[in-house]
Amino acid sequence: MSRFIDYPTLAPQGYQAQAGLERYIRGCGLDHALLELVKTRVSQLNGCAFCIDMHTKDARAAGETEQRLYLLSAWREAPCYTERERAALAWAEALTRVASGHPEEALRTELARHFDDKQIVDLTWTIVAINGWNRISIGCGTPAGGYQPGQYAL
Repeated sequence: MSRFIDYPTLAPQGYQAQAGLERYIRGCGLDHALLELVKTRVSQLNGCAFCIDMHTKDARAAGETEQRLYLLSAWREAPCYTERERAALAWAEALTRVASGHPEEALRTELARHFDDKQIVDLTWTIVAINGWNRISIGCGTPAGGYQPGQYAL
């Protein structure tokens, strides 16, 4: 475990800028449960223990089932996710792993079957935000395990 660097205190303007994006996402109209699944999956891909802890707890508090959270890392093989959720999770993985290759047109087409353009932009902002939170949390050694649902009212 690394030393925690208190980034909100040391760089409050940067923190508030990131928090502003998070406030936008929370009010954009996309389903909260879907957003928590996306945030959890991206955090799994990035190995961010703090964010995995946070978003699984927030997902449970919002009514998500344990089974769906347990199966999230293998969502392609698990029958419990809707087509809309699968499209969002595939988009989240593609954008998080963009260095490995850009999203294929088939993925964009499937995404457009379930989300309108505004929702795609909002989902993309969500993926951008959680990737940013993962990187600041990992980089500054944010400790995992102590988060309580709703703890951060941004």
